[in-house]
Amino acid sequence: MKCKSFLLILLGVLLAGVANAQYPAIENNLDKKVMAFLQENASEWRDMNVPLSDGRILYDIIIENSYTSALEIGTSTGHSAIWIAWALSKTGGKLTTIEIDKTRYLQAKANFKKAGVSKYIDLKLADAHELVPKLKEEFDFVFCDADKYWYKNYFVAIDPNLKVGGCYAAHNTAMRINGIGEFLRYIESLENYKTSIDKTSRSGISKSFKLK
Repeated sequence: MKCKSFLLILLGVLLAGVANAQYPAIENNLDKKVMAFLQENASEWRDMNVPLSDGRILYDIIIENSYTSALEIGTSTGHSAIWIAWALSKTGGKLTTIEIDKTRYLQAKANFKKAGVSKYIDLKLADAHELVPKLKEEFDFVFCDADKYWYKNYFVAIDPNLKVGGCYAAHNTAMRINGIGEFLRYIESLENYKTSIDKTSRSGISKSFKLK
């Protein structure tokens, strides 16, 4: 019995270590607040949100490239936006994120406040089909996680606003379904973009860097 208890404790320690390894190092009070919020709500991100591991991928893209102006198409209740905003708090940037559903919009707004990242986010309640083509701002990072059949249209609309050196990331690209396949074939054909699929993401995150 003692051996079994010891093994269970050891397993718990190992699992906790793996989970904590997915979070960035804590450097300040905001880091503590964001990480605590994410850990407390780790099992609550069911409504079309990215998993923890994919949130960390988005965080790392921004940190590694020192991006400061981000756009998210499809907020849901805010898991990915919190990761993006957390990274932008390090680079001195800000995120614009768009959600069409009012219930999810209000939940995301509350989540941003609880996580302490509201000042880094401009949350818009709008139809991205209509708003994205009207945006005038330039961005160096775009994350698309909305209606899959519109993926190519979102990219075509925002491509002129993406800075050279910027990254256009899209979620669920391991799913070669209608819309996603069309989007990937299109973006992979462009000579001024270098596209790869992050293989550490179970859902698939495509990363397309604008070369010129």
